[in-house]
Amino acid sequence: MYTCSTWKTPPGGNSRSHQIAGMACPLGAHYLPVPAEADVDLVALLEALGLSRVVHGRRVYDERHLCHSPQERLFIDGQWQEGLLPVHDQPEATLAQYRRFSDEVTRAAALGFSLPTARSPWTPAHQALDAVTFAHWLDQQGLDAPALRIYLDYCCRDDYGATAAQVSAWAGLHYFASRHGFHAPGDAEADTREAVLTWPQGNGWLTERLAEPQRERLHTGRVALRVDEGRHEVNVDVWDAQAERVERWTARQLVLATPLFISARLLASPPAALVAAVAQMRYAPWLVANLHLDTPLVDTGGAPPAWDNVLHGSPALGYVDAMHQSTRPHAGPTVLTSYWALGGDSAAQLLANRSRLLQDGWAAWSRTVLDDLAKAHPDLPGKVKRIDLMRYGHAMSIPLPGLRGSAALQALSGPAGRVHFAHSDLSGYSVFEEAFFHGTRLGRRLGKL
Repeated sequence: MYTCSTWKTPPGGNSRSHQIAGMACPLGAHYLPVPAEADVDLVALLEALGLSRVVHGRRVYDERHLCHSPQERLFIDGQWQEGLLPVHDQPEATLAQYRRFSDEVTRAAALGFSLPTARSPWTPAHQALDAVTFAHWLDQQGLDAPALRIYLDYCCRDDYGATAAQVSAWAGLHYFASRHGFHAPGDAEADTREAVLTWPQGNGWLTERLAEPQRERLHTGRVALRVDEGRHEVNVDVWDAQAERVERWTARQLVLATPLFISARLLASPPAALVAAVAQMRYAPWLVANLHLDTPLVDTGGAPPAWDNVLHGSPALGYVDAMHQSTRPHAGPTVLTSYWALGGDSAAQLLANRSRLLQDGWAAWSRTVLDDLAKAHPDLPGKVKRIDLMRYGHAMSIPLPGLRGSAALQALSGPAGRVHFAHSDLSGYSVFEEAFFHGTRLGRRLGKL
């Protein structure tokens, strides 16, 4: 029997969390890669939250919050393999393309890629990569092995919500060059997994702690209707859902930490740069499904159950196990969180997927999710007790060609008037590191006014 429920979501945007049968689970983003020491603000936040400390000059992260092993596995050809890059029984031509792509990522990294992206240089070489799709760039390099392309499409959908046919070559290479690189089978670091922080409730753990000191200042149950910037103040009309009335709030300065297309709709007179930036952008729809199981699944073997479990060639992104971080000595009830990035290969496909996400009901989407996961777990449909669905119509900005180097985006990051923008959209795509950077950057600027 499957049931559907509603809930009051806490603060957190795309990083909200949920509970089923007393078990925490994510409604959106579910991990944070361990940042480089150069990202000093984020490193300082994680230290303040008790996640890391410096021991004998070396930073050490609390192992309770680092993803436990095994971290990830791939279901391919009827069994599981460790890691997400297809390696077993791949022809030499495919393995050769893995090595060539690894070399290309190394060359790209030399240009300068980092998180947050604002701390990287922006050169003509970056601009050239930003001008074409990742798929086009891969075609130019002769990198067409199906196993490689399916994997790279998965990576693009995972971080950007759409495939390599939509995201820019800059974004496709940034995925690897800004973090862990790409390691072909046989490389010395091929078996090294990127260290990530994760929690049963995903990044809801982070947003809960960011919100807690401001709890008395958070005004929920209100919807911003209009923002009007005057010469001496900013007026905001807000609908109070409980009181069923419009309030007017007045401030000297206003921060809009909202997606840019929302900011454009709120502002009575949106600046030209905002209008231009929004015209360049597309937002990927997402579906997040949380499935409650009361008994363990039968596993086909090949690689043991992991935190992140991906099905090769699936339209979904696989699932994470909310109880993976548990130290219980045996398997038991859990919640599996299945992710569906619905940006597709084109603007037309994106619109069709968004329409389907809105129009198809709980029963249809639940069946779609179950049918996909049953390819790896035939016993799953009979063991699911409850499915909760979370729909995001405009979950994240897709880094389309030309967006990252857009003059309009750069203009919105600078000082201008009494209304200020602080959202990951300013980086052209949606990750915690970018959102945190823009928030801290603006906080410092306003603190000097």
